[in-house]
Amino acid sequence: MISNSEIQTVKQRFGIIGNSPLLNHAIQVAMQASPTDMTVLITGESGSGKESFSKIIHSLSKRKHGKFIAINCGAIPEGTIDSELFGHEKGSFTGAHEARKGYFEVTDGGSIFLDEIGEMPLGTQARLLRVLENGEFIKVGSSKVQKTNVRVITATNVKLLNAVEKGKFREDLYYRLNTVPIFVPPLRERGEDIVLLFRKFTSDFSEKYHVKPISLDHEAQRLLMRYPFPGNIRQLKNLAEQISLLEESREVNGETISKYLPTDNSRLPMALSHQSSGKEATDFSERDILYKVLFEMKKDMNDLKKLVLESYQSGGLNQSIIQKHQGLFEDMDSGITPKEKSDSSSNYSVPLVISPQKNNEPSEEYEDEGIEDIFHEEDDNSLSLEKKEKEMILKALRKHNNKRKYAASDLGISERTLYRKIKQYEIDQ
Repeated sequence: MISNSEIQTVKQRFGIIGNSPLLNHAIQVAMQASPTDMTVLITGESGSGKESFSKIIHSLSKRKHGKFIAINCGAIPEGTIDSELFGHEKGSFTGAHEARKGYFEVTDGGSIFLDEIGEMPLGTQARLLRVLENGEFIKVGSSKVQKTNVRVITATNVKLLNAVEKGKFREDLYYRLNTVPIFVPPLRERGEDIVLLFRKFTSDFSEKYHVKPISLDHEAQRLLMRYPFPGNIRQLKNLAEQISLLEESREVNGETISKYLPTDNSRLPMALSHQSSGKEATDFSERDILYKVLFEMKKDMNDLKKLVLESYQSGGLNQSIIQKHQGLFEDMDSGITPKEKSDSSSNYSVPLVISPQKNNEPSEEYEDEGIEDIFHEEDDNSLSLEKKEKEMILKALRKHNNKRKYAASDLGISERTLYRKIKQYEIDQ
């Protein structure tokens, strides 16, 4: 059994600050897994400090004198990731002017940390599974099987089981990676650790720039601990440095710190994703919720268009059409009397009634051209989200002077996903 003193020693060695029970449990699991060669899957939100746990596992293992390489799978383009990981032979593809060793060959006898494993292409996943099962790999453009003895540590900020259900991640690889799961808690679930980390960051800033460190009063500490910090430790560090730089007074109260805490998303993540059980928090963002609302609005609009078309073609709203589209009327109270609600033969009453025409002929008010315009409009609506996405990507690229790494971080997506979107929308940089 690992003692608290041993956990504190590891914290001091790797610069980990905090006494949260969830954090201590994650460190304990990492220490227990270190002496073995078992594959480890580290889960947690972006910015929560997952890479620190990979370093703990390697440094406390029997491979500590071997090489340790950290790879961000989301930052490597899909066309070159196999070459990066497994190497290639000369002439195996355009630009391969000489043979190259991959990371699995270079780190033989050591450890490799694969961050954002959920972004790895399916073809590369099959190659990785072979390494984990047999310790074998084949270079790109070669037929020779090579051996390697590498310990694999992986991390992700997404739910891999959801990716498995969508066919974006191999199920057999997921269970092979998840031999030892480690959950790194988000900052909002670490309580007073937030204040301790804030003090650390402001102290580092004061030493670097020779200024007096910031101190927080009780109200400022309370507001800091209530804020959900969707960007986790990375966001808290930026906040601490920003306050240290801009505030002349070194005594910061609640009113002052509230000016630096964004108000647009201060409640949303706490209400939707806070979990006290210690399991991985659901990854919500304002962008995801906005997309969900827009998709639901589009679905309702399409259903309404179908209702109008069927009504037009049949000459009016009859009982079968109303029952077929009853979801459109479930939340409508106006125009429905108590008698109509209780009538078992008619579940819904619709305020708008299109009078049927004789022989199902359309009235003069509804010409064919007008009806076609209504339903052709769906094509334009289906492109609106893509236009918005393209605008957001262009805005992020301009903001960061076309630096994809920072633009991807700002958008909340991986660099490889951004690279794919740039090609999809034919964006000139």
